[in-house]
Amino acid sequence: MADVLSFGEIDRTQVDLVGGKGANLGELSRIDGVEVPDGFCVTTAAFTRAVAGVSAVEERLERLSRLQPDDQDAIREWSAELRRAVTEIAIPEDVAAEILGAHARLGVEHAYAVRSSATAEDLPTASFAGQQDSYLNVIGAQAILDSVSQCWASLFTERAVTYRLRNGFGHKQVRMAVVVQRMVFPRASGILVTADPVTSDRTVVSIDAGFGLGEALVSGLVNADVYRVRGDEVIGAAIATKKLAVEAAREGGTRVRDIAEEHRDEPVLSTEEALRLARLGRRIEAHFGNPQDIEWCLDGDTFRIVQSRPITTLFPIPEAADDEHRVYVSVGHQQMMTDAMKPLGISLWQLTSRAPMRTAGGRLFVDVTAPLSSPTGGIGLAEALGTSDPLIGDALRTVIERGFVRQVPHEDSVAMPPRTAPTPIETDPEIVRELIAESEASLAALERDIHAHSGSALLDFVHADIGELQRVLFTPRGLQVINAAMDASAWLNEHMREWLGEKNAADALTQSVPGNVTSEMGLALLDVADAIRPHQEVVAYLRQVEKTGAGSDFLDQLATYPGGAEARAALEDFLDRYGMRCVGEIDITRPRWSENPTTLVPTILGNVENFGPGAGRQRFDQGLREAERQKGHLLERLRALPDGARKAEETERMIDRVRTFSGYREYPKYRMVSRYYIYKQALLREAENLVRAKVIRDPEDIYYLTFDELREVVRTQHASAELIDERKAAFRTYQTLTPPRVLTSDGQALTGTYRREDLPPNALPGMPVSVGTVEGRARVLTDIAQADLTADDILVTAYTDPSWTPLFVTIKGLVTEVGGLMTHGAVIAREYGLPAVVGVEHATDLIRDGQRIRVNGTDGYVEILSAEFEK
Repeated sequence: MADVLSFGEIDRTQVDLVGGKGANLGELSRIDGVEVPDGFCVTTAAFTRAVAGVSAVEERLERLSRLQPDDQDAIREWSAELRRAVTEIAIPEDVAAEILGAHARLGVEHAYAVRSSATAEDLPTASFAGQQDSYLNVIGAQAILDSVSQCWASLFTERAVTYRLRNGFGHKQVRMAVVVQRMVFPRASGILVTADPVTSDRTVVSIDAGFGLGEALVSGLVNADVYRVRGDEVIGAAIATKKLAVEAAREGGTRVRDIAEEHRDEPVLSTEEALRLARLGRRIEAHFGNPQDIEWCLDGDTFRIVQSRPITTLFPIPEAADDEHRVYVSVGHQQMMTDAMKPLGISLWQLTSRAPMRTAGGRLFVDVTAPLSSPTGGIGLAEALGTSDPLIGDALRTVIERGFVRQVPHEDSVAMPPRTAPTPIETDPEIVRELIAESEASLAALERDIHAHSGSALLDFVHADIGELQRVLFTPRGLQVINAAMDASAWLNEHMREWLGEKNAADALTQSVPGNVTSEMGLALLDVADAIRPHQEVVAYLRQVEKTGAGSDFLDQLATYPGGAEARAALEDFLDRYGMRCVGEIDITRPRWSENPTTLVPTILGNVENFGPGAGRQRFDQGLREAERQKGHLLERLRALPDGARKAEETERMIDRVRTFSGYREYPKYRMVSRYYIYKQALLREAENLVRAKVIRDPEDIYYLTFDELREVVRTQHASAELIDERKAAFRTYQTLTPPRVLTSDGQALTGTYRREDLPPNALPGMPVSVGTVEGRARVLTDIAQADLTADDILVTAYTDPSWTPLFVTIKGLVTEVGGLMTHGAVIAREYGLPAVVGVEHATDLIRDGQRIRVNGTDGYVEILSAEFEK
């Protein structure tokens, strides 16, 4: 295998040999009309030969691989030692000879840029930009060799090691090539991106430009001129004051010089140059097939390209059948699950839902272009979705105001169908009981029948049963119950505000409603704590599990301690009822509590510490008393009003209605997830058969296939390992992306804003979903397994689905980045009487763990009261 290759011998397929940067440069040099300074690559084969068998390197690599990405002190120490070990390695003589030969062919009299090019750098799924080192204006043979050694060592800079750990790249699998490229001494240079870096609009090219070498811009030494180009028009030009420039030093390296005062405010590029450069950027983008981040130099009148890498931070655009403008709304923001989903999870959710959905970035979106094409339909859609998530509503109004979607004649447009009055339904708890009994019978039939099937018959059975799931999930009578509860709640809020000036009156009235399976789950985990609390050895064992984890025999080990059998029985009873739940439960591939019960240990220990015996029943009874007290208070005030007897009678009827039907809202999803878990267990049994037949390598490989693809794999007994590996790599990338609430076919990501003027200074706006104002310590959590909560804590997180409910019994308030009036967190917060604000953009970044905050769940905002952190 060659140790040195010229750019002409390289293309984009050779990442393993020349790294991402080298492969891209070789590919760029093949594009007609693109000028690339000549150069060569020292390949990864040379690096591998140099470090092979060096014990000092291998030992330190092994230690580095065992570190966690947040262990910065250890990363700093071991990465520094590893760099020293690499720089002390002599370049093999034959490799050095090849490098010097290539250098001589290009011209020893020239200066060169020597840049690292790792095999996990400048890739479509991870850019690694700036993670390794580069050296500019390198002059002379020995300086070239020294710079190659330094680039090899930069594979193990602290920032590169941390980046790999966070993005799942193994240190031993990543190797280093080095690019040696003839220097350009430009009049100007900079960075061009073929998508707007702020809005992600793919129709806009953004150019940053400065005088001299591009190092001044990359390092942040100077402000750049910024040019925005759409088509053949410069639609914006912000000319900065540029006081400094970086240029080549005569003796090698670079130096900073002052720009003469009379030239500091001059544009770096003319309009013609900006347009010409934008066209060049589009040509490069078209060749690579995705948006590009391009480094350019203006050498005389010629633009030269010194690098191009994919932009990995853009959220992908759903595929469409045409080139028309389209608008997509995030499903995850409505389902309280904005994390990336694996293909099997996405496809099963698509089969379950009756709404047509598109996929992008491991998430689901609904195409809402058709209703937006109608003036009345667009406004109606924005209002309807804005009721549950004001930011989605505002983003859609922005799309409408910009005229992004072509309006069609009234008779051809698709308007939002008017909401017809639901068929009246009696306020009868027997209706709810009948619905639950029907669902339970259907689930029991599934559990009984699914075990009789395997192979293709199993996949056909599951596919057919999804029809039964839809029947039970979308039963008209069930929807009547849910709508009746929502309408009664809206009636109470509207009329109590009109008649009594009470805001969100229904919140207190819906505490401890009967039959809410999700809130009952949170209280049931308090009962588990009751079974554990008297047994100190069991508690000590759980504390150890919390710190170090436990194996698959966790429950067996638990039973070996005094009182452990009772504790195990209580936990197993809980898992029998709720073990199908987990964070992100709409994704069938997520590990369930029954599969990993140690996930619950921190919450159980918190319940042991923070509550006494019987707390579950006490909490429910307390909520019930508060609801009754609020009911009596409202009715008493109403009777004192003109026509008060009628108003009180209507109100009492609506209170009865909302309490009878509200609890059912959480039930359909509970049983949908139960069904998913039965499917999952059966599919994993079939996956074990595929492993035994050597069709796949691991049972969980099926998670990276769609349901239809899995059916075909089971039928043919053949799977593409390459496809599964590609899907795994793509999923790792999707996990790093934040999905927008609204996305256009041009790639614009719209999050919406709260257009409010009624906020205290510096307050964070959100949507009020559960009344009350509370102060406490912010606990910013991304994982319930990290929970260590006290009664003074306010939970701050991205979103909550039913799996977060056990934490609600401890906290005093809730703040989420995603949510709406009738989403899970809001419903349970009201039932538990917790002040809550949802839809607080970037809450987990703006609020830091341990800060004192105030949550106003009545008016919808959060205030940060102190910069200090409470322990």
